[in-house]
Amino acid sequence: MARKPTLLNPRRIRSLRESRSQRLLTIKSIRESIISFAGISGKPVMNQNGSEIGRIVDVVVRWSQDADYPPVTGILVKIGRRLTFVDIERVETFTRESVVLSSAKLDLRDFSQRPGEVLLGKEILDHQLVDVDGVQVLRAADVFLAHALGRLRLVGVDVSMHSLLRRLGPSKFRSTATPEKVLDWAAVAPFDEHTGAVRLRGSQQAIKRLRPSQLADLLEDLGRTERQGLLSALDLETAADAVEEMEREEREALLRESEPEVAADLVSYMEPDEAAEALRDLDEDERDEILALMEPDAALTIGNLLEFRADTAGGVMTTMFVKALPDETVGDVKLLLGSQREHKEEIDGVLVVDEEGLLVGEASLFDLALAADETLVSELITHDSTVVEPDAPLDEVAEKLIGSRRFSIVVVADHRPIGRILADDIIDALSPERGRFHFPRLLS
Repeated sequence: MARKPTLLNPRRIRSLRESRSQRLLTIKSIRESIISFAGISGKPVMNQNGSEIGRIVDVVVRWSQDADYPPVTGILVKIGRRLTFVDIERVETFTRESVVLSSAKLDLRDFSQRPGEVLLGKEILDHQLVDVDGVQVLRAADVFLAHALGRLRLVGVDVSMHSLLRRLGPSKFRSTATPEKVLDWAAVAPFDEHTGAVRLRGSQQAIKRLRPSQLADLLEDLGRTERQGLLSALDLETAADAVEEMEREEREALLRESEPEVAADLVSYMEPDEAAEALRDLDEDERDEILALMEPDAALTIGNLLEFRADTAGGVMTTMFVKALPDETVGDVKLLLGSQREHKEEIDGVLVVDEEGLLVGEASLFDLALAADETLVSELITHDSTVVEPDAPLDEVAEKLIGSRRFSIVVVADHRPIGRILADDIIDALSPERGRFHFPRLLS
């Protein structure tokens, strides 16, 4: 379903970024030693005598789960036609203008990247990353190093056009850093260039605290490899909630580009009506492949929904509802509701059915909350349930919903409830250009 992007207040974004940068840049020693990667790239590497032996090609840092600021482990130096790795322990000074080695001995073997090592120029510069504070996808125009915590470390990233222009301009301007533009590296989640996996450190928990709509914005803005990496970093329930919030075209593309097993897992964790809508956008062969990989019960539920036309009550209903018998107690129903806590936003009442499954009425959540546990559900039944048949057109559903002034409407077949339609799903279906709309879930 269509959705308006969730935007943070620009002042809030600036405030978050400034507070992150201030924590780092108010430290005098760090501020004075900040080094632009774009500025140092191509600068000379010299021996103890001051003679140039090569030029800096790249800087290597090592990722770890417990380090917000990855330490530099070495540099790649072009010596003649050979690319040589110089361990950081052999570096005496590392400044904005040059690197001076502490030893003339060099290992001239071909460079071999070790697990956990990242090349800043090759794998970070000009690549996508997630700004967790600002909740947006950015592209690294420059990265910054500084002497901090006893090591030379990666401390920030610049995503401004200014940095890009500085890189493209005369070399004498490339080493000029502008700390005000630096985004604190601890607020960044970069991606593995080869696998797309999110290289999470302290930002792991920050990403997981984002709302589904915010994660959906990130997924839409990322490239194919990176968004698969972000998805894999989330638990399935969170990932499915985010996919539900994506724009229809973007969601379709994501499911198509995902491995069938991944798509099946995502669809399995989506709400049935959302899952059916997502699968309708795919080709029949694609739908069948995903359904075949799902658990039989989930596949059957979604398959049944796909039998209904998208512009009918059955096409937008959810099969998630709670029902009870008249002679059950309120205590029994509360336990049942507790077991469906993850669906709390889809439940606004309890349907009451007789022994044959025929709809008798409803018990509101408000009445259930106030009633004593030993009270029978039959004492709380209301007889004003608004119902429609599954083949009812959406305008009829909307008309009945408006007339009843309720937050949902029951879909019945042969007087037995088979689904429920929430008010916001009707608005989404009839006015997709307005974006996803959500009614508050009240104790109705």
